Amino acid sequence: MLKYVIKRVLMVIPVMIGVSIIVFALMRVFSPDPAPIVLGQHATIETIEAWRDANGLNDPVVTQYFKYLTGAFKGDLGTSYYTKTPVTEEIFARFPATIELAIAAIVFASIVGILLGVVAAVKKNSIFDAAGSLFALVGVSIPIFWLGILLIMFFSGYLHLLPSGGRIDVLLKPAEVTGFYMIDALLEGNWEAFGNALQHIILPALALGMYSMAIITRMTRSSMLETLGQDYIRTARAKGISEGKVIGKHALRPSLIPVTTVIGLQFGSLLGGALLTESVFSWPGIGKFTVDCILKSDFPVVQGIVLLVAVIFATINLVADLAYATLDPRIKYSSKKER
Repeated sequence: MLKYVIKRVLMVIPVMIGVSIIVFALMRVFSPDPAPIVLGQHATIETIEAWRDANGLNDPVVTQYFKYLTGAFKGDLGTSYYTKTPVTEEIFARFPATIELAIAAIVFASIVGILLGVVAAVKKNSIFDAAGSLFALVGVSIPIFWLGILLIMFFSGYLHLLPSGGRIDVLLKPAEVTGFYMIDALLEGNWEAFGNALQHIILPALALGMYSMAIITRMTRSSMLETLGQDYIRTARAKGISEGKVIGKHALRPSLIPVTTVIGLQFGSLLGGALLTESVFSWPGIGKFTVDCILKSDFPVVQGIVLLVAVIFATINLVADLAYATLDPRIKYSSKKER
């Protein structure tokens, strides 16, 4: 197990280098020069050149990249062109908001997706199967930003049940301990703040998690159908074991192995999908912050956020792989080649 983990961690290094090269190149090829944006339209050519020199943008691109890579390995992702604050501070000030939203979205997607997938598999070719498949198809097809706008129009504009944006009412904001407002509200014993934060997260979590829910539903249904066709399931039924135990104990657990991988991948992708969701719902996380920084050509911030998301994605994949052994004890990890 330990050798497997070390091997997987070492494999992450070239992936991170590749991601850093791609985002570094894209920002410099497709983004406008940040100097006029930062200094304003009345800045002189001399001022612009002086600013570029001070920020190393007049150095050769290869030199700029190696300076960035060297700093990244030391934990220094640079400084924002606009706020003059270290990128790590800017990211971690907003990171809890994105993680809180992603967790809420993946919880919704996992619970609903697994439930719909199991029902669709058990009730194969029934109206429940058709309804689950239709719901999954809609979830895959509908764009996040359009779904977000529809949710705002219906639940906020028409029914006036839920807030249309933001993370919490300003006057109810709890003292930050963990950065997760609902947890901080509970630690403070402020139930009003907890309820308000919960109301604010419902719509963006639904919009963000809908696509993942559809993918999880499809994977669960497919995996369950394959498992239900196995010989040991027929044997369990022949022994007179109740259908509930056959489904819940003998079929569901092994079926969750591929679903676990999908959930892990979807959780990582939710951090990227949050770009649109956070913009639509004015959610103050790294997604909205990334969009703002792309529009302002704030190279260090965008590079730092993409690199962080890539690290999280790789970590989630590793955790999902290690979870296989828990779901199926027959799976063993070894670095030795089979003979």
